[in-house]
Amino acid sequence: MRLEWWILLAVYIVTTGIIFFIPKNKIRLAVVAFLFKQVITLLIGLVVVELGLLEYPIRLFASINRTSFTFEYYVFPVVCAVFNVWYPEEKRKLIKISYYVIITSIMTILEVMIERYTALLQYIHWEWYVSWISLICTFIIARLFCVWFFAKE
Repeated sequence: MRLEWWILLAVYIVTTGIIFFIPKNKIRLAVVAFLFKQVITLLIGLVVVELGLLEYPIRLFASINRTSFTFEYYVFPVVCAVFNVWYPEEKRKLIKISYYVIITSIMTILEVMIERYTALLQYIHWEWYVSWISLICTFIIARLFCVWFFAKE
């Protein structure tokens, strides 16, 4: 089995493990954030791949979809769910901004490493900073949606 398939397996194991850090009283928030992020990544992921900006040479469900099921439909939404669950709501604005920047930067660094050292992702007309900007924007949009969705509670 190729290294890339082992990486995908490890990503699924680690990401699934992250789910266990969601408190029971915040499961509804996590589910809403997860599903909303899936909608965003579905649309953006399909557009980006169809425009030929990046490519996923090795992926699950290759005959069905040219985007990465693993990253677009599972990893990013799970991270978004955990991001929203542990969002520092009562902290100062600088801490909130730092939270966005740190999470987005970690994800972008991991993506760049995957792009550089594996065949899971290939940038064609894409740069790391475009990933960083798109990630931070989708985190902001997902956070705003969750705040709006749960505002009546």
